Formats: sequence, C-alpha cells, structure tokens
Amino acid sequence: MIEVLRAGPTSAVQDLGRPGYARSGISRAGAADRWALRIANLLVGNPEGAAALELTTGTALRFEADHLVALSGADLSADLEGLPLPLHRPVRVRAGEILRLGAPRSGVRAYLAVAGGLDLPLDLGSRATDLRAGLGGLGGRALRAGDVLAVGQSSDWAQGWTKWLARRARRATSWALDPDLLPRYSRAPVLRAVPGPEEAEFARHSREAFWRDAYEVTRLADRVGVRLEGASLIRREARELLSGAVVPGVVQVPPGGQPLVLSVEAQTLGGYPRIAVVASVDLPLLVQLAPGHLVRFERTTPEEARAARARLAARLSSLRATLSEWRAERA
Repeated sequence: MIEVLRAGPTSAVQDLGRPGYARSGISRAGAADRWALRIANLLVGNPEGAAALELTTGTALRFEADHLVALSGADLSADLEGLPLPLHRPVRVRAGEILRLGAPRSGVRAYLAVAGGLDLPLDLGSRATDLRAGLGGLGGRALRAGDVLAVGQSSDWAQGWTKWLARRARRATSWALDPDLLPRYSRAPVLRAVPGPEEAEFARHSREAFWRDAYEVTRLADRVGVRLEGASLIRREARELLSGAVVPGVVQVPPGGQPLVLSVEAQTLGGYPRIAVVASVDLPLLVQLAPGHLVRFERTTPEEARAARARLAARLSSLRATLSEWRAERA
C-alpha cells in the first residue's frame, strides 16, 4: 500500500489512457507526459502502460512496504527521508519511508512507477483518471490526503532486483539513461508543428506572426489545454465553421485571437479554426510548461514529424534491450 499524506494539485493515477472512445465524446486522457510514464514503468519492469502516479509539487507519500520505484518527468526536488531521490533510476524504498516533492526545478509533472503497478479497477479498459469526465483512478478525482493505493504483484525479477539493491545500495548507481531518451524540458521550448486544416483562414500577417513570435503560457493551463498570450491571430473573414475532430496538440484559435493548445483531456470535437498541430514527440515539452513560460512554434511537415517519432521509438527499443541485458547480468 501507498498512503497519500499530502497531494499536490491534479496529482492522480494515470496510465496511457483509454483509446477508441472518441466517437462517444470521451477523450483518451491518461498521462500528460506519456514518454515520462513509459520510461518510469520500464525502469521497474512494468508494462509501459501500467498505472502509475502523475504527481505535482507539494505531494507527500508514505510507503507501507518495501518497493522498487522509479521517478521520471519533471524535477520536483524529490527527497526520500531527507535524501535526494534521483530521476530516471530504479530505487528501493523501505517500509515506512516518506517521499516528498518540493519546488520545481524543471517541468511541472513527475511520474512515479512502482513495480507491480497500481492495482485499481478498470474503467472503460483503463485506470487513467480523466478529471474532466470523472472517469478512472479513485472515482475520477485527483488524489487527496488519506487516500490509500494498492500495489499489484511485481515480477520475479523485480523482486530479485529489489533484494539485489538491498544488499548493495538503494539505487542502481552504476547505470544511467541515455540523455537522448529524455525530453529536454525548457522554460522556452520550440515546438515542431504542422500547419492545421484552417491555417489559410488567417490573414498573412497573422500566419507569419504565429510561426515567428513567442507566446506566453497563461494561468489557464491544465490537462484540458494550454492558453497562450501573444500576437493576436486575425482571420481573413469571420464565418462559421463546421465542428471537426481535434486531438492533443491541436492549436485552436477562439474568437479573441489568442491560441489554445489542446492537451490530453480536451474534447474530441471543436468548432474553432485549427491553425496548427504540434508534433506528438514535442507534446511532453508543452505539458511540462508553467504559467509565465514562453513557447514558439516551428513549421514542419507530416513526414518530418513521423520521422522524428520513429527515431524516438527506436531509442525506446534500445532502452528495452539495454535494460534486459543489465537485469540479466544481475539475475
């Protein structure tokens, strides 16, 4: 069991979401930073989509038993019983120890995977918490103090690895992730994006400003979308549009002219013009931004976006192979 002593805003149980329900108006939801969740799970021997915790600053958790855990994603000054807890490393925690997340150094969402995964009921095939729809997790809500989370049965090798760490050290100090596998979170990232279906709806000077100027993240940023502030985007003519499909990464422009980038809990249909779509490989950079951070968009092609995704997938396959070899040596 894991007890929640204190919960940061929007901290919740997440996995890779519930695909296949868009026609019913239900978003995929799941982890905002899917890459960080997958890495954390791999490090403790879980399936990549196992249920884990998406955590924000201010969270405190007590472990009721020994566990093998890994923390990935944002650097939130994590400490375990007063000692820094490293990111992207398998770590053994002991019964009774408390993990605390403090001030953010980079990013805003961290992912804690526990060997065996979190054992909660499935809701439409997923344990992911959709805060907007009230699905999954703990009754479709964020974590709160007093919650207790059950952990599933870990694999034999994970149990053996925990014992191996207990004999030598808390963490696998002789091994580290390839830095190329990790998103480079920034306070001013450049996001690759392809032109959207309605890009031509905008005046030429607005299109040029969108691809040239920086936009600031406003306080209206959550798991539904990230509202930006900057150069106003003006359409060539005001006219009604038919609603069309939208996905995370779509950049919509409401009547006020300020762009809104949709995130994991966004609606599945929208009637605002879509000026661009952020490449999926750069979505982790978007969801780790905080109010006041800046973002720019770099024009790319669908082919270039797919190639970037393929390169990242190849690096993930390499990580799987490396972890298998490393574990085999310590079996």
